[in-house]
Amino acid sequence: MTGAHRATRSSRPGAARAAPGAASGGDSTAQAARGSWIGLLGSAVNALAGFALVALCTHGLGANAAGAVFTGIAVFTILSNGLKLGADTGLVRFVSRDRAETGGTRIAALLRIAVWPVLAISVLAALVLLLVPQTAHALLPGLPLGQALAVMRMFAAFLPMATVALVLLGATRGYGTVVPFVGSEQIGKPVLRMVLAVPLVLLAPSALSLSAAWVLPTVAGTGYTWWALRRRRRADAPAAVQSRGERRSQAREFWAFSGPRAISSVFDITSVWIGVVLLSLLATSRDAAVYTAVSRLITAGTLLQLAVRLAVAPQISGLLAARKDGEAHELHRLSTRWIALFSLPLFVLMAVFPRSVLTLFGGGFPSGAAALVVLCLANAVNVMVGNAQTVILMAGKSSWNLAVSGTACAVQVGFGVLLVPRHGVLGAGISWGLSVIVDNLLSALLVRYRLGFRTVDRDYLLAVGVGLAAVGAIAGAVRWQLGDTPAGVAVGSLIALVCFAAAVWRLRASLGVLELNVTMRRRR
Repeated sequence: MTGAHRATRSSRPGAARAAPGAASGGDSTAQAARGSWIGLLGSAVNALAGFALVALCTHGLGANAAGAVFTGIAVFTILSNGLKLGADTGLVRFVSRDRAETGGTRIAALLRIAVWPVLAISVLAALVLLLVPQTAHALLPGLPLGQALAVMRMFAAFLPMATVALVLLGATRGYGTVVPFVGSEQIGKPVLRMVLAVPLVLLAPSALSLSAAWVLPTVAGTGYTWWALRRRRRADAPAAVQSRGERRSQAREFWAFSGPRAISSVFDITSVWIGVVLLSLLATSRDAAVYTAVSRLITAGTLLQLAVRLAVAPQISGLLAARKDGEAHELHRLSTRWIALFSLPLFVLMAVFPRSVLTLFGGGFPSGAAALVVLCLANAVNVMVGNAQTVILMAGKSSWNLAVSGTACAVQVGFGVLLVPRHGVLGAGISWGLSVIVDNLLSALLVRYRLGFRTVDRDYLLAVGVGLAAVGAIAGAVRWQLGDTPAGVAVGSLIALVCFAAAVWRLRASLGVLELNVTMRRRR
């Protein structure tokens, strides 16, 4: 049954009422708005700390050694996100659904179902990294063998802890809050990494020491996550007594959803980091460092999208579980409008002034300007689609998400292998850009024509027009006069920001800004 048909059914007299714990449409929008602001704050801190850490590594170690550090981080990130087996997304969906249906009586069982398999497989993967030295030599060819072994074994030691923490954070998000995720992954750990990295760069700069600065905050993040989840579970209803058959049925349902998501999450995180690994293997560590800087800028452009995704996912899942499909559709439309309106200007500015923006990382980094432009264009498509992938997952269609992300990953790896040896950073950027476009367009088509979520309307087109035209025309004119220079960036950004703010204020009702403010006031 399509989402459109379900929405029609839920609006008829006698439709299912919200179960205990289900939020109303207004409350869901308010929670999404509040969560978006919190997530945006955390994403901003994370981006700034990430910029600073990349700059510290490149200035303290040089591009070659820094590239090896970034490759190690890439491998650790891909593994920790892949080994969670999709259980984090599964907990977002099933915890929020169980709270809407039973008040949380089956959450304890869900946690056991999710955590134990993840812990077992992540320990096994860590043992492989610890006991097979050839892995370190293959993944970190830019380092001497002894140093490569030390770096890889240190990452391996923390892998199970980091992986389980990510799963537990999925459970906290199922409670409708992004605070633990933001506190651990976006503020706490990034800031701790900076605190540790600064004295190490000044006193003992090396690939091993800076890798340690990156991975050691995992301990604090895991402890905080465990405490935050325990605190939220106090509000759960008493655990239900389940028969063995009920437990097996619950486990089958959970892993039938999370299994496809396990594979697609590997594809998702691979798309961000595979360029670094390919450049390290097929080009040079210097190219890997330049590409890492480019990817940091692209990540900064998706700050709001990530913040909204964290906040909206459990709300959409809860609304669909309560059969309030129409309200879920409206929440998706409004959140997509926010993302497009406020994210497009940053990508436009980076695409117009790419060389000047990349000088933030050092003198050799403007060589990644062409890749930055390509990725800005691709991610303009990304933010205009909004969180279509999240809608697919929260509707329970993890197999659809797997098919889409697998196709996109195949496009990226295939073009990456072909283009990186000849074109270096630009080749990695083109392959990632093509993957982003394929992923988002396929997801948008599924959300519209299979789930019945309509995104494009007059107000959405107005938001896209303001985000592109108000900034693009002004930035382009300044670039034509002052060139791609620091002065051009400063003048263009200032004028574009003033004009953009004036346009948003003038059109605030149509753009949904007033609706966002109302929900925020309601929440307070």
